Amino acid sequence: MWTLATETPVPMWRPVAPSRGFILAFSTRRGGLSPPPWDTLNLGRSTSDDPAHIEENRRRFLDSLALAPAMLATAGQVHGRAVTRIASPGHSPGCDALVTTTPGLALAVTTADCMSILYTTPGAVAAAHSGWRGTADGMPRAALEALCAAAGVGPDRVVVHFGPCIRACCYEVGSEVAERFHPDDVKPCDGRWRLDLPGAAARALREAGVGPERIEDTGACTACEPYWYYSHRRDAGATGRHWAVAALSPEGV
Repeated sequence: MWTLATETPVPMWRPVAPSRGFILAFSTRRGGLSPPPWDTLNLGRSTSDDPAHIEENRRRFLDSLALAPAMLATAGQVHGRAVTRIASPGHSPGCDALVTTTPGLALAVTTADCMSILYTTPGAVAAAHSGWRGTADGMPRAALEALCAAAGVGPDRVVVHFGPCIRACCYEVGSEVAERFHPDDVKPCDGRWRLDLPGAAARALREAGVGPERIEDTGACTACEPYWYYSHRRDAGATGRHWAVAALSPEGV
């Protein structure tokens, strides 16, 4: 289970009962210093926000998790299903998910409507960016399989966490997108379709062997709540970016 911690300098989603051995969080748009339209905790370098603001926002967010900015690892995010296993900080182009078994290494993926997914199992974590293309192409399962391979465990040992994203209440797509998903994950609406991204990802993960009780969801819709979240669709692209972060705690913590 997850909770939105709002009474902190950097509000964020954190697990209700953090598991020993993992550091997990989903950011909101609050707690930074960026001006409109990126106000305030914009973490995305792909925006035209002042780079100095972005670096300070990133430092604040990582500091609030007791993670070192020097141990940050990010993914290039090309809306695919490629997963990269890493052991050191830096940027990994050409992939949308990262896996590590290195304690203290902070994996971060960036979103502004797309779904972020965090994976945990003893000795390994993963972070994935999974929009409709990645989800349709199998990213939820690809990241799961990479994590299982890195940790030497089966899917039944993995816990999966869905962050804030655009949800079926707001996510209208055309038939060319809808036809790539299971019928239960799309609903007709005024000649278009409403897509349930977390529902589609959960279906794929269950089919891959993850028990439904091991799939956790913040339930937050980025398009519904402009005070808390950036939304690329709602804001016509003029918006900031969130982070989803996963790390193995330093040994013994």
